Amino acid sequence: MNKRKILIIEDDITFALMLKTWLSRKGFDVTHTGNVADAQKQLSKGEFDLILSDLRLPDQEGIMLLAWLKKQNFPVPPFIIMTSYADIQSAVLAMKSGASDYIAKPFNPEALLIKINELLQQKTELSSVNNHQNESSAKAPAPPRFMEGKSEQARQLYEYIRLVAPTDMSVLVNGASGTGKEHIAQEIHQLSKRKDKPFIAIDCGAIPRELAASEFFGHVKGSFTGALTDKTGAFVAAQGGTLFLDEIGNLSYEVQVQLLRALQERKIKPIGSNQEITVDIRLVTATNENLEEAINKGNFREDLYHRINEFTLRIPTLKERQDDILLFADLFLDQANQELGKHVIGFTSECSAIFLQYSWPGNLRQMKNVIKRAALLASTDYISLSELPPEIYEHSETKTAIPLRNETTEKILIKEALEKTGNNKSKAARLLQIDRKTLYNKLKLYGLE
Repeated sequence: MNKRKILIIEDDITFALMLKTWLSRKGFDVTHTGNVADAQKQLSKGEFDLILSDLRLPDQEGIMLLAWLKKQNFPVPPFIIMTSYADIQSAVLAMKSGASDYIAKPFNPEALLIKINELLQQKTELSSVNNHQNESSAKAPAPPRFMEGKSEQARQLYEYIRLVAPTDMSVLVNGASGTGKEHIAQEIHQLSKRKDKPFIAIDCGAIPRELAASEFFGHVKGSFTGALTDKTGAFVAAQGGTLFLDEIGNLSYEVQVQLLRALQERKIKPIGSNQEITVDIRLVTATNENLEEAINKGNFREDLYHRINEFTLRIPTLKERQDDILLFADLFLDQANQELGKHVIGFTSECSAIFLQYSWPGNLRQMKNVIKRAALLASTDYISLSELPPEIYEHSETKTAIPLRNETTEKILIKEALEKTGNNKSKAARLLQIDRKTLYNKLKLYGLE
C-alpha cells in the first residue's frame, strides 16, 4: 500500500523537522517547505493527500494556498491550519474559506494524528461517493456537533474528563441548564473502556413517579395495568456500557431507595419477575441542583449521593468561558447554515461584542437557538444586531463594540473590524465605536500595527 503524502508548510524549521520526523514514523510520506511560494512549486510537481500549513508564513498567509489551488484547478486535498491560540478566530474564518480543520499550538501530536486520519478517511469516502455521482452533488461534511473550547475553564474540565473516563468511577456532572451535561456524559463514555457498549440516557425529570421503576428495571407483561408487553429497563439496556441519569435530583425518595439498592447489589429485578439479573454498568449522573442542600432538606438520600458521586465534574457557564464564546458562536452558525441551507459568513463586530457582554442565562442551548434564528433572518453575509432578539442587547452594559474584558477578545474584535474595513483604521474605529487614538493605542499595545 502506498504511503499517504503530507505537505507541511511551516517556517519554524526546528518544529517542522520534529513534526516531519514524527509523522514519518507514523507511516506518512512527508515533504516540508517554509513558505507559500515553495509550497506552490511542490504542488505543481504532484498531488498530496493532505496539507498541514501554519497560518502565518513569511510571504503570505497559508490559507492563500487554497485560493491558488482552486484557481489552478488542482485537486484540493484536506487542509489543516496550524495556529497560535491568539489567532484561533482567524483560523475559524479560514475554515469558512475552505480549510478542513485547525489545531492550536502547542498541540498534542496524537490529537493532530486523529484529525489527519479522520480527514483522510473522509477523503476516501468522498472519493467513493464521487465514483457514483457528480462531485457537485456531494454533500459538504457536516460541522461537528460540539467542541471543547480553548478557555482555561474548558482546558481544566476536559483534563478532568480524560482523567476519570478510563476508570469505572461514578461521575456526577454538575452544571446549569443548557451547559451540555449530556454531551459531557457521552464524552466520558467515548473515552472509556466501555465505548463499544451502549450509552443509555434517561431524563429523570420526565419520568412519572409510578413508571420510574419500570424505566430503570423493566417489567414483564401483565405485571400492572397497561403492561401489555415485556419491557427492558435502562439498566439491562446499558449492560456493559454507560447509564446516564440526567437531573437525578428530580427522583422521588422511594425511587432513590430502589436505585441505591440496584447500585449496591449490582442486581435488578424487573417488575412482576422473580428472576434477578446481574448488571454491569458505569453510572454517570447530572444535576443543576445543589444536592447537598437537598440532603439537608430531606429530599435526597445522603447514601445515594455518595454512591453516585465518586468524582464530580462542574461545567462552567457560558458566561464564565469568555474566551470560548465567539468560537461557539461560529460553531452554531456553521450548524445553522447546514440545517437551513444558508451561507452566512459571520457576525458584525458589534454583534460579537454583544455576545461577549451578554450573560447567556440559558448557556449553550440559548446561544444555539439565538444564532439559528438569526441565521434564518439574515439577508446579508453577516449577522447584525437587527437579527438578534431584543433581550440579547437591550440590557448590555454598553453598545460599544469593544468590551474591556481581556487581551484575547479585544484583539479578535479589532482584527475583525480591520478586515471588514480593508484595514482602514478610521472606519474600523467608527465600527468599534471608539475614537481613532484609542484604536492606535490598542494596535500598538497588542502588536497589531
